[in-house]
Amino acid sequence: MTPAETAPPAPPELADLRAAALQGARPPARDGLVVCENLVRIFRTGPAGRPGGVEVQALQGLDLVVAEGELLAVVGSSGSGKSTLLSILAGLDRPSAGTARVAGTDLAALGRRARTEYRRRTVGVVRQQTGRNLLPYLTARENVQLPLGYAGLARAKRPPRAAELLDLLGIGRLAHRRPAELSGGEQQRVAIAVAMANNPRLLLADEPTGELDTATAAEIFAALREANRELGVTVLVVTHDALVSEQVRRTVRIRDGRTSTEVLRRRADEGERAGSHGLVGQEYAVLDRVGRLQLPREFTERLALRDRVRLLLEADHIGVWPDQTEGEGTEG
Repeated sequence: MTPAETAPPAPPELADLRAAALQGARPPARDGLVVCENLVRIFRTGPAGRPGGVEVQALQGLDLVVAEGELLAVVGSSGSGKSTLLSILAGLDRPSAGTARVAGTDLAALGRRARTEYRRRTVGVVRQQTGRNLLPYLTARENVQLPLGYAGLARAKRPPRAAELLDLLGIGRLAHRRPAELSGGEQQRVAIAVAMANNPRLLLADEPTGELDTATAAEIFAALREANRELGVTVLVVTHDALVSEQVRRTVRIRDGRTSTEVLRRRADEGERAGSHGLVGQEYAVLDRVGRLQLPREFTERLALRDRVRLLLEADHIGVWPDQTEGEGTEG
């Protein structure tokens, strides 16, 4: 045997050992069209390039998984981080840390050209302000055809595709009208058609009913459900309105930059008291990948839970108890 064959194997590099240890400690990757893991976004206020300023953590380790074909609402008050999440998923912003994947694409790793291609083909966005969704000098049909041209679809195929989408959303008869000749609800349905023109995998709707009355808002949600059902697109609605969220099967609430609770809804069984859409809901606290959860504020205030709590493992649940040592002295 040669000396090379009899020599002991070389010791592994320290970096290799560290990487293997981290890989072994990491929870298995989750599957979904949208996967956010420990997502962080930090903004710094103050003049760019100058010292000082204040760091604002808009997202503080957010976890979220959205299945392909799902329709869900993300709900949160102003400052909760929901708009930052939408901007990241839309490819308009980058996370400071953590992972955000859509259809297998790592959004943090995209370069400028790849990010533009992602926005053209993978994601569609409907904004709250109807004036930002449509060009005022184009008709509804022409607005829908515009992104088809950017995507390189043959000119002859654009009018049929636009007509198909406008008909699906119940406004085919209005194809020749410009935005100023449409109601707010009609404009939003055209905006959905524009966002769906290139067959995106994910449709993001930012407060799509914020400027509409209750009846018109119900029509817009019906259009989103139609797009979800007939075209198979995954729909994520971002809103501050808890009543809007009742129109979907799953609601994720964001608080202080993290997902805090989820409400899952199902069809009511006979004898059960259901909501306006015949659904009953169950609220759950969200347990993230490292074991953190947010207790509802009304629970903590009622039981005076603060600073630290005692945990007790029972056979089928975990008990959370107030700190009973507060105010007690310590023996020397």
